[in-house]
Amino acid sequence: MKKYIKIYSLLIMLGFIASCQDDEAEFGAIQAPTNVMITAEIVGADANNPNGDGSGFVVFKASADNATGYTFSYGDGTDGVVPSGEVTHRYSVVGVNTYTIVVNALGTGGLSTTISTEVEVFSSFDDLEAKQLLSGGIGNSKTWYLDASEPAHLGVGGTPASAADGFWFPGFYAAAPFEKCGDPISSCLCNDELIFSLAANEQLTYTLDNQGQTFFNGAHSAVGGGPGSGDDVCLDFDTAGTSIVSLSPTTFDWSTVPDPDFEARGTTMSFSGDNFMGYYVGSSTYEIISLTNSSLYVRTIDALNPALYWYHKFTTTPADNEFNSTYEDLVWSDEFDVDGAPDATKWTYDLGAGGWGNQELQTYTNNAENVIVENGLLKIMAKADGSSYTSARLKSENLYEFTYGRVEIRAKLPAATGTWPALWMLGADYETNTWPGCGEIDIMEQTGQDKNEVLATVHHPAVSPGSGDTGSMALPTSTTEFHNYSVDWTPEQITFLIDGELFRSVPNSPDLPFDSDFFMIMNVAMGGTLGGVVDPGFTEDVMEVDYVRVYQ
Repeated sequence: MKKYIKIYSLLIMLGFIASCQDDEAEFGAIQAPTNVMITAEIVGADANNPNGDGSGFVVFKASADNATGYTFSYGDGTDGVVPSGEVTHRYSVVGVNTYTIVVNALGTGGLSTTISTEVEVFSSFDDLEAKQLLSGGIGNSKTWYLDASEPAHLGVGGTPASAADGFWFPGFYAAAPFEKCGDPISSCLCNDELIFSLAANEQLTYTLDNQGQTFFNGAHSAVGGGPGSGDDVCLDFDTAGTSIVSLSPTTFDWSTVPDPDFEARGTTMSFSGDNFMGYYVGSSTYEIISLTNSSLYVRTIDALNPALYWYHKFTTTPADNEFNSTYEDLVWSDEFDVDGAPDATKWTYDLGAGGWGNQELQTYTNNAENVIVENGLLKIMAKADGSSYTSARLKSENLYEFTYGRVEIRAKLPAATGTWPALWMLGADYETNTWPGCGEIDIMEQTGQDKNEVLATVHHPAVSPGSGDTGSMALPTSTTEFHNYSVDWTPEQITFLIDGELFRSVPNSPDLPFDSDFFMIMNVAMGGTLGGVVDPGFTEDVMEVDYVRVYQ
């Protein structure tokens, strides 16, 4: 059957209204567009389907003399700037509907010429169930939050070309539970509220309330005023406004997924106004992988790197940052309730000087002036010794080593500038599996120059030598009050907590050296790479430890 293209066209030679000007459209450098024309091609229109094939797509082409660009108002509540004048727009309200399109051809000096036309478009695709699940039904709104308690609440994977064995899940990276909420660099992501609403005409709309900040992928950060490269970052960003949500059938062939248990919904969401779902990667189109009344799992393509698929999980309940460990049985502890030297059945020492690989200035001893138990507290004392320093470094090596569990250490840190306290664990095979191959878990470290925050870090070959995989948390009372520093170490993740509050979480896997025995270390270093310059007036300072407990 012969196919017809249904075209609406209108040619306007239009005068315009401007203050202090006559009927001519040109006055020096100030010029309004003339000969404005618009055409509308409804995709799939033919003699039997004059309003299109049901996809709802219409190709608009605007032209004019002396135009610098165009703005379109599509008649469905959406609009956009179209510099070239050519754009494809999709109408998603089901049925045959008439829309009035208004186009402004932009001239110079703030002048413009306006033209309008109408199109009658048939849209047949609908996923009413998805609309209802997203919004709560006609006349309602539903708010969604990042499902931070779930593994892979944010993740990234490859395409069939780059990841043939895993293009349907985040195989490159998957955030551990609460990883993004516990890290100050990304915590703004956990504040997002994604609100879907459904009108009486079954039009779905969307609003993103980012509480003032958006978490930007580093490559896209220039949009928010960042450098456009480097690490991901939270930036001030205005997301005010409501977007029209268009649903369309997927264009991805999910039948190529080799996993017989995998099933995708087959519906794609597109947001008007370049809106997005929390983490900014430049995309406004999201594939719905799965959707229930309280869970939403989506995938989108990175706008700057189409070889990357980004995955997001959402839920209707705000994330509860309260952490519940699976390790509840106390299997080892030192309560430091006997005065004198530390218990020799539980602790031994590293002794000597030499910088310890970090240009440290102290000499470690096991003398009572550097390490003692008094009044229920272990005291590790760093002291000036002429032009040098002495301190102590205790370890449980060969006395207590373990794989997986929860370690809790209650401690108060030294306040002097240049002191570098650390509560940490080292892989027991370090003599044959040279660091960082043996792995290191820093439950707590504090630099010598900033006594208002603490660090938690893991070291392994993929990130060390160097800074390691680290995160920081503000803790201004670290040197004046006792705090509980904890790590929960499982085969799936390594979670750091302070006073029971989740601080950061790092994914664990068989590819990392965190699946074998580690032992504990406590020390106060002086100077070095993290201690920095020592206060010239330093005489002595102390780290006090109330207890060390291990649960499995």
